[in-house]
Amino acid sequence: MRVVAFHLLNDYSGSPKVLSQLLQGWANSELDVHLFSSGGKEGFLSDLSKVKSHTYWYRWQRNPLIRLLTYSTSQLLLFFKALFFLQKEDLVYVNTVLPFGAAYAGKIRGCRVVYHLHETTVNPPILKSFLFGTVRQLANEAICVSNDMARVLHLGHVKTHILYNALETSFIQKITLNEKTESSKNVLMICSLKWYKGVSEFVQIAHILSFYNFRLVLNASVSEIEAYFNQQNLPQNLTIFPTQKDVHPHYQWADLVLNLSRPDGWIETFGLTAIEAMAYEIPVIVPPVGGISELVENGRNGYKVDSRNIAELIAKIRQILDEKSISKAMKEEAKMKIKQFSPIEFGRKSRQILFPSSE
Repeated sequence: MRVVAFHLLNDYSGSPKVLSQLLQGWANSELDVHLFSSGGKEGFLSDLSKVKSHTYWYRWQRNPLIRLLTYSTSQLLLFFKALFFLQKEDLVYVNTVLPFGAAYAGKIRGCRVVYHLHETTVNPPILKSFLFGTVRQLANEAICVSNDMARVLHLGHVKTHILYNALETSFIQKITLNEKTESSKNVLMICSLKWYKGVSEFVQIAHILSFYNFRLVLNASVSEIEAYFNQQNLPQNLTIFPTQKDVHPHYQWADLVLNLSRPDGWIETFGLTAIEAMAYEIPVIVPPVGGISELVENGRNGYKVDSRNIAELIAKIRQILDEKSISKAMKEEAKMKIKQFSPIEFGRKSRQILFPSSE
């Protein structure tokens, strides 16, 4: 049996990172693993050993109408490419709702179609309705990254599994814990350059808490960052970084990690940066809704705060950074919590879902 995985845009964001972990684990288990993704860009899906890579055309466009046109075209091309490639015995593994062309091709070929869902929000709403309708219509099974996500999606007859994301073995191997000084008060956020990720709120907080140090690591190029913040007054205590292949130096620097995704624009279905932070024994502040809220026990390894409540955010940040007893207790809780997200357990659970007869 071949496992044929499909993904849209290869970059350094969360969903291709999770897929790369799965593909590498399956390939190392001597499965025949194939990957279809758009070419021309480096990301977590580049150069995976033992994984046979295939590309199809797609280019992200800033203009929404042109983006929808190029996306639709890419899926038409993917449909025909997959249709001629797939065999009935293949497992079709669709990563995110976006590569719907592969699901249609897999269904026509009589393949088992499994979706790995990472998001509940897609814009515009009409596209969201179509994409999740496609999942309900074509998927044999679906994997959700949290219980909250499965509850929100209402996938009906589609058999649904819960598979929490995990840290990569390579990430764990690179962890180096630095001894922090008493005066160290460093706040980090790693996210995409989108308004609903709380970028403006992070800048606002940095303005107010001028006596702390802030870092914002964005999944964007220098030119995209410059265009976004053009003519904005950025605080002196804030440093902004473009896409980083290696985020370890930033976690080594940080005393607190934030996820400020706005509940009115984006519901986090998991939150990889939260568990990466916990691996570094760093407290986190996350939204009070979505799958990411399942990772945090309020007041133990961090706090759950709506990013629109700036006053409460500032109070919690100051409490963690200024009251060392609280910070120390949260570090210990983070160290215990991260054990639930080991790569060994992640790999075992994924194989149990996909290949139950071999477990």
